[in-house]
Amino acid sequence: MTGTAGPLEGRVAVVTGAARGLGAALARELGSRGATVALIGREASGLAGVRDSLPGPARCWEADVTDEAGMAGVADDVRMQLGPASVVVANAGLAEGGPFGESDPATWRRVVEVNLIGSAITARAFLPQLRATRGYYLQIASLASIGAAPMMSAYCASKAGVESFAHSLRAELAHEHVGVGIGYLNWTDTDMIRGVDQHPVLRELRAHMPRPARKVYPAETVARHMARAVERRSAAAYVPGWLRATQLVRAAMPPVVTALSKRELPELARKAPFEATGLLGAGGRADTAGRRGPDR
Repeated sequence: MTGTAGPLEGRVAVVTGAARGLGAALARELGSRGATVALIGREASGLAGVRDSLPGPARCWEADVTDEAGMAGVADDVRMQLGPASVVVANAGLAEGGPFGESDPATWRRVVEVNLIGSAITARAFLPQLRATRGYYLQIASLASIGAAPMMSAYCASKAGVESFAHSLRAELAHEHVGVGIGYLNWTDTDMIRGVDQHPVLRELRAHMPRPARKVYPAETVARHMARAVERRSAAAYVPGWLRATQLVRAAMPPVVTALSKRELPELARKAPFEATGLLGAGGRADTAGRRGPDR
């Protein structure tokens, strides 16, 4: 032990979608590295549990990332109660699966709103603070940002969108010394992924992927890599590392996926009907409950 403070010591780090899954794991990892953590999410009890598990100072706010006025208010509260944010991680996300033609339009739209519009609203709310601190914004993306898959159109569209958004934001803010990074993730052990595996068609689609591409990584492992990216202000971080190579062949991926889908989907349809899943995972259920109001 040298006693030297780490790069996150005493800095304020904001994490959205922090009540569970990767957001909770990342909040704990950032807290263990000395950050003061502001947790934002839809589940008050889950947020409080994560806050109480952190080793250092932390506060939590129940908020919907698609609510512009609400997120602006949260950003003001964070600045007043904890200090200006040096790190913002746009992690909040939803997914749904199934054929696009049979998907519920409101559910499809909600996935895009949370994943893409919610990320932009988060960035807009905290941008003045990041400018003041010359901070770092980390956008959680996906392999779906690089290569889209069938039966996940809303998720793939939104993750491709957040990648483009982050690239654009990085170019805009570079001269102001605000860093912008993208976290490219594959399968991470969260409620969302467990929700995918509850649906036969999506489970079979994942099973037909090459072995490295279908491996599921613990949220804590992914969080360590993302926290390291925050410390280094990385432009891109990949978990697993081989995802970096997909950038070199991304132009070839759509025809390959189409060819495989043309062969595999008819066989899968004979085993189980293609049906829309609705919002996936416990986070999705909480989102649906939050929008319709408390259960009576």
